[in-house]
Amino acid sequence: MNSSSNTFSQQLQSAWASQGSMLCVGFDPDLKRMPAIFQGKSEGIYEFCREIADATADTVCAFKPQFAYFASQWAEAQLEKLVKYLKDKYPHIPVILDSKRGDIGSTADHYAIEAFERYGADAVTVSPYMGFDTIEPYLRHAGKGVIVLCRTSNPGGSDLQFLNMATSGEPLYLHVAKLAAQEWNTSGQISLVVGATFPEEIAKVRKIVGEMPLLIPGIGAQGGDIDATVKAGGIPNKPGTGMMINSSRAILYASSGSDFAEAARKVAITTRDALRAAAGAATHSSI
Repeated sequence: MNSSSNTFSQQLQSAWASQGSMLCVGFDPDLKRMPAIFQGKSEGIYEFCREIADATADTVCAFKPQFAYFASQWAEAQLEKLVKYLKDKYPHIPVILDSKRGDIGSTADHYAIEAFERYGADAVTVSPYMGFDTIEPYLRHAGKGVIVLCRTSNPGGSDLQFLNMATSGEPLYLHVAKLAAQEWNTSGQISLVVGATFPEEIAKVRKIVGEMPLLIPGIGAQGGDIDATVKAGGIPNKPGTGMMINSSRAILYASSGSDFAEAARKVAITTRDALRAAAGAATHSSI
């Protein structure tokens, strides 16, 4: 259960307002790319991520550790320690565990416990491919966010997500958006993943889901356009809200030297400010 009475959506609303940011910093720690001072240290991954968090905390609306980067390096204990640190020091910033789980209900029960009880995350990413009974166990954790993959930023996403439904003729990703916004959203805490590399699809999803939060990867290293993304995914008359726009590698690895944290902060500030400017421009263009 949440240590706070706030739900994930309430945490987000508060963070957008107090932080003035739609930036989500992702933690994709790769020892090969981290500064040399962390090489060979037993908690090098944790220490690197902690310093990035401290350098960027006032620029973000959310943090997003990517589970595979920790698990592949036998660093699950460091992930637990990192999330605890983030929740203790920055309780106003929601933490999303990006693990993209998707399995039958009885297994999903345990994945939900992993995300919300073992790691203490405020939200988790999940795959909808196997249907609602694989998502419902996460929704039983009161107040926790469930972020469903909808239109992903990778090129291969189109292999399935853009296939037309036989019943309606609409692409599968729009069908997922409708399910997530309507009958699946029993807790009111569902959000969607929609990639910044497809701004036209972001706009179509936004039209379907109303003010539902969107987690948008794909800017920074993946090349998504900030202005197009913000214009497509923004909530009318509510600039600066509605989106968690993620950047990971461009911020984490802004420098491999001793100035890595300072460099990360500079990129985070630049990105946050670009998102703010885009939100302002989108608002003026809609008037």
